[in-house]
Amino acid sequence: MNPPTRATRIRLALILGGLSAFGPLSIDMYLPAFPALATGLHTGPAQVQLTLTTFMIGLAVGQVVAGPLSDARGRRGPLLVGLALYVVSSLVCAIAPSVYALIVLRFAQGVAAAAGVVIARAAVRDLFTGQAMARFFSALMLVNGLGPLLAPLIGAQLLRWTSWVGIFVVLSAFGTLLLAATLLWLPETLPREFRGEAHLGRTLRTYARIGTDRTFVAYAVSAGFVLASMFAYIAGSSFVLQDIHGLSPQQYSLVFGGNALGIMLASQLNSLLLRRFTPRGLLIAGLVAGAVGGVGVLVSVLGDLPLVFLLITLFVSVACVGMISPNSTALALADHARDAGAASALIGVLQFVIGAVASPLVGLGGETTAVPMAVVIAVLSVGGITTFAIMRPSTPHPTPNRPNDDSGEDGAGALGAGPGLGGGLAGEPVDDVEDLAGRARGEHPK
Repeated sequence: MNPPTRATRIRLALILGGLSAFGPLSIDMYLPAFPALATGLHTGPAQVQLTLTTFMIGLAVGQVVAGPLSDARGRRGPLLVGLALYVVSSLVCAIAPSVYALIVLRFAQGVAAAAGVVIARAAVRDLFTGQAMARFFSALMLVNGLGPLLAPLIGAQLLRWTSWVGIFVVLSAFGTLLLAATLLWLPETLPREFRGEAHLGRTLRTYARIGTDRTFVAYAVSAGFVLASMFAYIAGSSFVLQDIHGLSPQQYSLVFGGNALGIMLASQLNSLLLRRFTPRGLLIAGLVAGAVGGVGVLVSVLGDLPLVFLLITLFVSVACVGMISPNSTALALADHARDAGAASALIGVLQFVIGAVASPLVGLGGETTAVPMAVVIAVLSVGGITTFAIMRPSTPHPTPNRPNDDSGEDGAGALGAGPGLGGGLAGEPVDDVEDLAGRARGEHPK
């Protein structure tokens, strides 16, 4: 077999990273337009924040369906359907006549976007194990981290030339681009012989089995609390920083982009540290950092400290996600290779349901106080490390990818060794991308 070109290997990482970025892009690009959206649709901040909440609920519901469906039908088919629906729903959002119509349409857009998010995680689990999987998730965060970094900047610049309507048109164009890239270059990663049956009874039993796995729940929920604190920041920061602290949409987008850059840098630091430390140890470090940052946000707001203190503590609270997400996801999925789609969906549901519940709470005090946002961020951040300490999850012991392969934490799937800054996005030399399904067929755990 011929080794793939560098362009081919990077193209695969870009596609998976782009699919993972669906959620952040669909949320972050229209954040600078929150005040203008409220004015244009003649509504208040609570109703505008509901468009964020319903999107996250749709993202959770869609994952519940798309995850098990991809375990039964393969990854490509459900993914292509989801991408097509995303393109259409984004265009319809652009012509929403009222905030209540937009609330409903954002739910539909979230359901469609879920296919990309959940199937990207499942495809990584098809191809990697252990530390290699954690490193690849870190590499994907380098790609999808560009979403929250660039999305607010793009959204703010679009507002100079168009209204919030243009933002949803751009989201539709992004979906079209990913649809074409998936059709052309993303292979099937789950061979037919490793697919399950697509019926409700099996799906419910699978969810029950995964949901009662103490180790899985501990990793997913502890990380879910911290990620929910980031959603609270996303929902409230636009009003807090622009309406209370007087930042312009452009200044706010720079602050938001800087925090997103922090996630990217933390994820790549995580990739390097995985060469010396375990995913579990680095997850604990990230959870502690998140708690410190969350409490710092609350102290900054209650103490009425200068804006710089709030910005620093928000940065710490948000950036730690770059260390928490790759490790928690790899650890949670480690023992669930045969049902990676369902396990990936359950991770997404736990994270986004907590986030959807938390997001509206930040607007309870209206537009004149940052206390609700600060309290929610602090409680959720501390909740992450508290959950981990109470449940004390063990280190998973995944089934090796190949017979007689005792690689354990350092195992790799069809893409070879895990990527990182040291090895680039591609990891070790692998076979042609088109042959990934064949490699997965021979290496997938039985």
